Amino acid sequence: MKKNIIAMNASIMIGLGSILAAPSVYAESISDLQKQKESIQEKRTGVESNISDTEKKIDNLQDKQMTAEEQIEAIEAKIAESSKKIDAKNAEITETKKEIEALKEEIKVLKERIAKRNEVLKERALSFQETGGDVNYLEVLFGSSSFGDLVDRVGAVATIAEADRDILKQHELDKKDLEEKQNAVETKLASLQVAKAELLEIQMQQKQQKQEKDALVKKLRQQTKEHEDVKMGLEEEKENLAAQEKAIKSAINLEHQRLAELEAARKKAAAEAQKRAEQEAAQAAAQAASRASESKKQSTSSESSAKSNSSSPSSSPSLSSSNVSQVPAVSSGTFTRPSAGYVSSRMGERWNKQHAGIDIAASGTVPVVAAADGVVSRSYLSSTYGNVIFVTHSIGGQQWTTVYAHLRSRQVSEGSVVAKGQQIGIMGSTGHSTGQHLHFELHKGPWNYSKSNAVNPLNYINI
Repeated sequence: MKKNIIAMNASIMIGLGSILAAPSVYAESISDLQKQKESIQEKRTGVESNISDTEKKIDNLQDKQMTAEEQIEAIEAKIAESSKKIDAKNAEITETKKEIEALKEEIKVLKERIAKRNEVLKERALSFQETGGDVNYLEVLFGSSSFGDLVDRVGAVATIAEADRDILKQHELDKKDLEEKQNAVETKLASLQVAKAELLEIQMQQKQQKQEKDALVKKLRQQTKEHEDVKMGLEEEKENLAAQEKAIKSAINLEHQRLAELEAARKKAAAEAQKRAEQEAAQAAAQAASRASESKKQSTSSESSAKSNSSSPSSSPSLSSSNVSQVPAVSSGTFTRPSAGYVSSRMGERWNKQHAGIDIAASGTVPVVAAADGVVSRSYLSSTYGNVIFVTHSIGGQQWTTVYAHLRSRQVSEGSVVAKGQQIGIMGSTGHSTGQHLHFELHKGPWNYSKSNAVNPLNYINI
């Protein structure tokens, strides 16, 4: 009897020992979760800093774009001014050309006049050669019959000589005037053409400057768009980190709740064990006298209890017949297969972009299940992912994040605690998707915009 009491007490203490040992394990888990929470907070701070830096870059690019656009407006005004000046020069050139045409007529008249004078002068020179020049004049003078006649003849000779000098003088003046007019008009036309060429050169440079500024504005707009896309991605990463932090807090609360329940169970078990030990000690003497009879009663009672337990109905939930064949079996590894179907696209380079997960395709109504125990950090409609669910897991002190995208529908909300193999949605084709499939990502750590923590799910899940 004494041996039996010692054995019972030893059994109770072993049970209590296992219960008492558990809190240290959970304390480690809470410590790990707390570290993960602090890590996420640190990453959120970094992301917020990156968002701030990106906003500054966007502002700087927009300032440069505004400056370039203002410069383009100024250049366009200069081009318009140059065009006006070129038009004015063209008008002047046209007028000068008209002047040249009019001058050609004057030149023609002058040339005719000069030609006639040349003929007169030629005749006069020929006459001088034939008569000896001055002798002719002497004969005229000495041939006078009286003094009055001499005076008249001297006047006539002087008049003829003066006329000859006037002809020669006018001849020289007309030739000089002709040359000056020709030179003046040609100089003016050449000057106008040079001025026009200079204006055209200036305008060409202005147009080149405008093309360069247009290209700069286009480049700045493209850079601004790229930075705005980065900012949107960082803001989404910030939201995901905030959701993951919330999920970690939920997990910590669950651990605390589990610890409290465990402590209550430990106290209750200790009290029951103490009470049972006292009862067994008090009843030991009485049980010795009727051990055989009591053993028979206990044996009969145990058989009856076993039969009763074997006949009780199962409380396991049943799945509809339409989905039983589509629900993947829960594997024994760290992660289980998230849905039925075949791998239609693997992780890696695709369409000049990084495909950060795998695609599992299947037709019909295909359930999607959680790949491991965790807390839903996000459940929302994304412009790219479509209906998407993010689940945060803490496994062996390591944070993991699984992503289930392009769902037809979502069956869990943010903050929900999910179990491995629990259905969380239905496979679909929402967001940037072609054909029904599940896009599944596995991240060793939190999800981020660059998806630098993504790992190949096929290295962790047997599909």
